[in-house]
Amino acid sequence: MARTVLITGCSSGIGRAACEGLRARGWTVIASARKPEDVAALQAAGFAAVRIDHHDSASIAAGFAEAVALAGGRLDALFNNAGHGMPGAAEDLPRGGLEEVFSSNLFGLHELTTHAIRHMRTQGGGRIVQHSSVVGFTALKWRAAYVATKHALEGLTKCMRVELQGTGIHVSILNTGPVTSGFRDRSMAQFDRWIDAEGSRHAEFYLTKWTARREAGRDLFELGPEAVVKKLIHALESPRPRRRYYITTPAYIAAVLTRILPDALQDRIVARL
Repeated sequence: MARTVLITGCSSGIGRAACEGLRARGWTVIASARKPEDVAALQAAGFAAVRIDHHDSASIAAGFAEAVALAGGRLDALFNNAGHGMPGAAEDLPRGGLEEVFSSNLFGLHELTTHAIRHMRTQGGGRIVQHSSVVGFTALKWRAAYVATKHALEGLTKCMRVELQGTGIHVSILNTGPVTSGFRDRSMAQFDRWIDAEGSRHAEFYLTKWTARREAGRDLFELGPEAVVKKLIHALESPRPRRRYYITTPAYIAAVLTRILPDALQDRIVARL
C-alpha cells in the first residue's frame, strides 16, 4: 500500500519539488495551496490537491479532512512547508504585519499539525516534518519577523517532539539556508505592503542597498529545491529519522558557530552580513 503525505505550500518552489519528488518514489501525495487557482493547477498536473489557508481555521479543518479522505483514510506524513517572510528592521514592523506572518508561519501551521497529531495517534504513528530555517536557531539583520516565527516554531516543535515520545509519531526539523524558490518575491510583497520604508531611520538602506539586494538574484551558496527534497525523503522514509537536518553550507556553518561562539561575537558577525 502506497504511503500518503500531505504537503503545504505547493504552488511552486520547494513545495512543488517535494510533490514531484515524493510522487516519483511511489508516495500518494496530497498537495495543498492557499489560492484556488493554484489548487486547480496542481490538480491539472495530476496531483490530488486541497485548499488550505493558514489564516483561516475553517479552511484548515476542511482541507485536512478532505486530504484524509483523498488519502483513503490514512495519512502517514505531513510536511509543513507553507509560509512567508516580511523583511524589515524590528523597529519598523507594525503589529498587523507581524501578526500576519505569525498567522502563516506558526498559528496556522500549528493548527494543521494538531489535526495531524490526533489523526496519527489514532492510527498508531506517522511523520511530521517542519520546514524551519537557519534563522530558526540564529539571527539575521532585516529579517526580524521571519526570525521570530522560526524561533517560535523551533521551540514549539521541540516540546511537541518530547511530548510525542512513545506514540510512534516522529517529528523532524529542516533548517534550510538559501534555496531557490519564490519565497523572496512573496516576502518582498509583504515588505511593500507593511513597511514604511521612506519614514524609517533605515530609509537610505531600504531605498538603495536593499533595492539592489532584492534585484540581485541568487545568493552565494544557494541550492536548488532538490536539496531540501533529499533531506525530506530521509526524514520521511528512514527507520531512524533525525531530529534536525541542515541544508546548504551556511546552515552547517551557522550551526557550528552558534554552539561555540559567545553571543557578543555572534552579534558582531551577524552585524557584518
